[in-house]
Amino acid sequence: MRLFVSEGAPGSLPVLAAARRAQGRAELLISTVGPEECVVPFLTQPKVPVLQLDNGNYLFSTSAICRYFFLLSGWEQDDLTNQWLEWEATELQPALSAALYYLVVQGKKGEDVLGPVRRALTHIDHSLSRRSCPFLAGETESLADIVLWGALYPLLQDPAYLPEELGALHSWFQTVSSQEPCQRAAETVLKQQGVLALRPYLQKQPQPSSLQGRAVSNEPEEEELATLSEEEIAMAVTAWEKGLGNLPPLRPPQNPVYSRLRQWNTLYLCGTDEYGTATETKAMEEGLTPQEICDKYHAIHADIYRWFNISFDIFGRTTTPQQTKITQDIFQRLFSRGFVLQDTVEQLRCEQCARFLADRFVEGVCPFCGYEEARGDQCDKCGKLINATELKKPQCKVCRSCPVVKSSQHLFLDLPKLEKRLEEWLENTLPGSDWTPNARFIIRSWLRDGLKPRCITRDLKWGTPVPLEGFEDKVFYVWFDATIGYLSITANYTDQWERWWKNPEQVSLYQFMAKDNVPFHGLVFPCSALGAEDNYTLVSHLIATEYLNYEDGKFSKSRGVGVFGDMAQDTGIPADIWRFYLLYIRPEGQDSAFSWTDMLLKNNSELLNNLGNFINRAGMFVSKFFGGYVPEMVLTSDDQRLLAHVTLELQHYHQLLEKVRIRDALRSILTISRHGNQYIQVNEPWKRIKGSEADRQRAGTVTGLAVNIAALLSVMLQPYMPTVSATIQAQLQLPPPACGILLTNFLCTLPAGHLIGTVSPLFQKLENDQIESLRQRFGGGQLEESLELKAKVSSKPAVGETVTATGPQQIQVLMDEVTKQGNIVRELKAQKADKNQVAAEVAKLLDLKKQLALAEGKPLETPKGKKKK
Repeated sequence: MRLFVSEGAPGSLPVLAAARRAQGRAELLISTVGPEECVVPFLTQPKVPVLQLDNGNYLFSTSAICRYFFLLSGWEQDDLTNQWLEWEATELQPALSAALYYLVVQGKKGEDVLGPVRRALTHIDHSLSRRSCPFLAGETESLADIVLWGALYPLLQDPAYLPEELGALHSWFQTVSSQEPCQRAAETVLKQQGVLALRPYLQKQPQPSSLQGRAVSNEPEEEELATLSEEEIAMAVTAWEKGLGNLPPLRPPQNPVYSRLRQWNTLYLCGTDEYGTATETKAMEEGLTPQEICDKYHAIHADIYRWFNISFDIFGRTTTPQQTKITQDIFQRLFSRGFVLQDTVEQLRCEQCARFLADRFVEGVCPFCGYEEARGDQCDKCGKLINATELKKPQCKVCRSCPVVKSSQHLFLDLPKLEKRLEEWLENTLPGSDWTPNARFIIRSWLRDGLKPRCITRDLKWGTPVPLEGFEDKVFYVWFDATIGYLSITANYTDQWERWWKNPEQVSLYQFMAKDNVPFHGLVFPCSALGAEDNYTLVSHLIATEYLNYEDGKFSKSRGVGVFGDMAQDTGIPADIWRFYLLYIRPEGQDSAFSWTDMLLKNNSELLNNLGNFINRAGMFVSKFFGGYVPEMVLTSDDQRLLAHVTLELQHYHQLLEKVRIRDALRSILTISRHGNQYIQVNEPWKRIKGSEADRQRAGTVTGLAVNIAALLSVMLQPYMPTVSATIQAQLQLPPPACGILLTNFLCTLPAGHLIGTVSPLFQKLENDQIESLRQRFGGGQLEESLELKAKVSSKPAVGETVTATGPQQIQVLMDEVTKQGNIVRELKAQKADKNQVAAEVAKLLDLKKQLALAEGKPLETPKGKKKK
């Protein structure tokens, strides 16, 4: 083998470090060549590093060369490493290229350099911190460590660009950099010149596009569009000219989500899983029965989803007779086929609460990583599943006493016996599917460690009863029966439910969740369904997101940090703006963070100045210059080229959504509106309308084409911003057939002579003081401004009425607040502060005392006023 590297070529760093792994495994000759030397005969541009194999083939991808060396050394591939390599290529490299270009070629410093890569560096740091491992893929160095180290070293070897607050990243970088192969690679490539050694190489590279987000304006941008063939342009023009006649017959009106726009027969459902200890405990705290607590919170959740315009066909629940019937049937089929075991379980029982404790109501020290707040079923830090009895220093989460271990007879799903069936199903399902990489990794890691029997019963009263003699006093574990809720919710929606759930040949099942729910949807339920042998439909595409953080930390209800579902509608920001921003930052490939500042910027730039500005201008030109009627359009070659570019972006939008890349597809909408803004700005219809006949005709063509682009955008927006979409369609009087179908071609849906309605602005500017107020309000210190408190105080009791006491934790929080506020009042009075200021603080104190009285179940006394003289 022969490895070609070049001094000053960044890709040479990781391949030289990785080459050390192959020493002694194969004969390797390393040759240093100039950056302009063409090593690979069939490439038209110089490319280094390059590995020429003994059979004459060439590898010229940095990660591919490194992978080859690692495989020679006996390294075994794993999914987590592959995820890191994909992230390095798609996320890190574009950001890093921009940062290095700014630093080395343009001579920029500080935040100009660090800005493009800050988010990527934070992602690496958070991943290392969360896993508590010294390396990216585990306890030992992997291919991912060498590839990412080699990419980052030129920048991070300068301490100025390694942020001090990223401690885990700092430790990892120092550990890898200190290894001899990496030190030698750095000496060979950088020649003690540091990052400046890259200058000759980088000066010959094309200037990378900035990742900071260009300011949106109506001025034409220097944007390089895709090269189009004459055939592509001709096809786009042909589709455009067919117009509404190209639309298929419209199905009965359905809710506006993407699959329905494609006229696919779609069932969209969700629900609340309502059984288990969490429900029993919450009911006990609020003095309600479990059914009453479920009724209350199901209604609250349903209201939240209605406000957000989530268009479920049915939002159901698991506390139904259908749930009992279907769950018990699946269990009995599993039991009769020998897939259920019986065993004695050592369980934690709280003697003070006089009950066995469900896993999630035990907290202690993780036996694997030492995390001090691990739950009794899973550690949130290392992600490993654990049994409650394995926890060190266990505590009952309700009363904080130390539980004792007692025996109880339970039923287990025999996962080892079902493992082969699961693997065969996965082998047939995963290739060509849209399971997200994290979902694939989680399931494979379970299988790699070997499946173990999983307990499916609990010592509770609130749950689906176990239909087996000797187990009448037990119920099914919520995660055995919760995923069956999808079936029972469908059965409550239609008596044809089996045509959806026992029809795998004709039904594609998409499931969306956070990644911590993957094992139950991708493993436990499929095993149950496969073992039941009743032809159940199993998940075709399992879509799992990473975590969404809040500003620079995490969401926390207890600390009042973050905006939760029931709070969003009280911010004054419309639901569609929330939908847009949350989907814009959707954590599809890595963790992301909600930021008030970023939300303001995205609203004011992307929505107000880009999308809203274009759609409003297009409609206003029709109203102002052409009396509200779409003018005649005579397309020039430039117009036809625009049609083809819009069609290309529309098809890209479809491709992305079909692969469930929801966040990226949203950017296609914004790209089309940018094309539209540029088109209007370059052609200046407001000037041409005042000119010659030819100018007026040109103004008409530009206006007509622009308003048709606006109509297209209104349909593309339906899955993202349904209210805005409907508003645009009402303003443009878009024909009903065009509102409910989205084809892969851009059609003329507003022909000449079409009368539009009244046009008005779509979006409002978010102001700095408004956002700053919301940032402070949701940044901590809120007194239980959460879903549970809102439910509790939504209906105030009449004067003198006694209400049921709430839980001791809430009472203690209120007592602390009363004490704190009382001290504030006393200090103000001692300082003889302004009477109005004192009165305001006294009012706060009285309000807190009222809340405390309600929480303690005491009657509210009628305030005693002063007697009249």
